[in-house]
Amino acid sequence: MTTSSLIRSVASPDEIAAAAARLRQCVRSRQLTARQVIEILERWGAALRGAELDAIPGVPFLRLWLRRGTLEPIVIQELGPGALAGEWRDERGARLRIFPQGVIGHWPAANIEIQPLLSLSCALLGGNAGLVRVPDSLMQQTAAMLARLGEVDGGSVLAERIFVAGFDHARDDLQRAMAAGVDGAMIWGGAEAISQIRALPFPPWARLAMFGPRLSVAAMDGDCWADGPERAAWCQRIARDVWQFDQQACSSPQALFLERRAGSDVQAFVRELAAALAAENRVHPRHEIHPALTSAICLARAAWLFGDAARQAVFPATPDWTLLIGAGPDLPQPVQGRTLNILLVDELAEPIARFDGTVQTLGLAIKDAAKEAALAQAAGRNGVDRIVKLGRMHVFGSPWDGSDMIRPMVRLVRHVPSNSGHSASGQAGKPS
Repeated sequence: MTTSSLIRSVASPDEIAAAAARLRQCVRSRQLTARQVIEILERWGAALRGAELDAIPGVPFLRLWLRRGTLEPIVIQELGPGALAGEWRDERGARLRIFPQGVIGHWPAANIEIQPLLSLSCALLGGNAGLVRVPDSLMQQTAAMLARLGEVDGGSVLAERIFVAGFDHARDDLQRAMAAGVDGAMIWGGAEAISQIRALPFPPWARLAMFGPRLSVAAMDGDCWADGPERAAWCQRIARDVWQFDQQACSSPQALFLERRAGSDVQAFVRELAAALAAENRVHPRHEIHPALTSAICLARAAWLFGDAARQAVFPATPDWTLLIGAGPDLPQPVQGRTLNILLVDELAEPIARFDGTVQTLGLAIKDAAKEAALAQAAGRNGVDRIVKLGRMHVFGSPWDGSDMIRPMVRLVRHVPSNSGHSASGQAGKPS
């Protein structure tokens, strides 16, 4: 099966309906275990290399996600060890087994290049087929990544379960045809986009998993940011978290809260972080920037400096990166485009107490383990779904947004044998 048959621009609802019917027949006629899927995904991840692919934001993380060492523990965690081989398991006189939901529709956000394939991989791990709607802006990158799958997928084992459709989001007839043809959906994006897709005519049995707009923040205690020997390493980790996905991912830090420490100079930390951002810019320079984002960054710089005489800002002449330094526990309005607010607070518990469910990921650098445990407890109570070490804010894993990634799109089938004289495993049982 060629890459061109996996991804194409579609113009009519009939094309989508035909693709969905073919995918559903494939799922019903050919069983595919999670172990088989992982073997192919790992080969695919290893093949995602080269100048063209390395230039796509997020590809290094997609390679990590597609590794066996990443995926097998997630499958076992969510579905149980028997799911790797598609086995039944005995449970109190019954048998339980994971089966695919069927055809899973994917509506990725338009601003994350790897999201269509990240979402698709979760459905494939459950033995499903994937019908993916890709925005026009991501067609070229998605085609380049799918081409490598075609090179390593002998027999088109996964390829026959994939159809990627490119069409404008305004084509309501195509959106409705896609919703009507699937058995489940993974929906990513802003509040308006999710509301519109959720209102489509999905079958009554379809399962919907939604990943809406969130933002993420970082936090460091004084013992970490003021530690001269370790400060450079922490700043490098922060810079990498800021750089990935151009700060457009829900896991991108938009603000960094620093806990005040008497006698420590925050300017030394700012200089170190500015140097790390400049170094990251040299290694991964921005090749283009939308004029609207350039304008937003310039306006954010000016508004920050004019808003309060005590505020500071550090940035180059270009809009490549920006540090806005101030104080206070309130979350600022995100600017994105590698713009990071650095906010001093007396205690890190102050901003965490103000989280309201908007924050997805909290990246931490805390010296004292007991203190970090208390902050994690408070963050979890206030809606944070992921609490990780700085430098690992984009490391994909499950659960994501507080939910499993594979489990929502599979069915756990229960079989109680009709022969009451035998146990579920086929062994003779004692009479009751």
